[in-house]
Amino acid sequence: MIAPLIVDHSAQAKAGAGYDRSAFTIDWDNQRATCPQGKASASWNPSRQRAADAVVIAFAATDCGPCPVRNLCTSSKRGRRRLSVPPRDIHDAQTRARANHNSEAFKTEYAARAGVEATIHQAVAITGTRQARYRGIHKTRLEHTIAAAAINLVRLDAYLTGKPLDRGQPATSPDSTSWPPPNHPNTRKPAGSTKGSGLSFQAGLSR
Repeated sequence: MIAPLIVDHSAQAKAGAGYDRSAFTIDWDNQRATCPQGKASASWNPSRQRAADAVVIAFAATDCGPCPVRNLCTSSKRGRRRLSVPPRDIHDAQTRARANHNSEAFKTEYAARAGVEATIHQAVAITGTRQARYRGIHKTRLEHTIAAAAINLVRLDAYLTGKPLDRGQPATSPDSTSWPPPNHPNTRKPAGSTKGSGLSFQAGLSR
């Protein structure tokens, strides 16, 4: 799949200042990390975080405490910096992918997704694609077909009238008639719904 990686959520990365994970040099063979100030890590502990393998790297408080740029690195009350990194193969793959994000080749390849992403967003906003309204594959397939036709009609109307597409229109409108009614036997009840399994289409037909 062609997509950018999830960004670093560390406080330093969010602030755009200080030493985020990419500022540290990791020596996998010797199980040691080196900070931007040249200090080596004090511990290296494989662990599990959020049901995934990880390595927790910690630096010594005796190195971090008197460091002149400590405020750029950590605000920990323990006075030392800790890093959590994925296993080596995943870490190396992420590093290569992030380095490639700014290349023209990646931008050109990723641009091909623009039209698809716009269509998916329009389906979610206009036809209620996040939740199926009916039970059963045959009814859901028909719902998909009508929803797709509704999106085509909305786009055709926008093209013929010269109006820009309103991709943020909610799935219902004040003058639309909701069908099926809430107590209809074929309507999926909210408590037992399965999100992401189909489309709702009355708004697209009402436009």
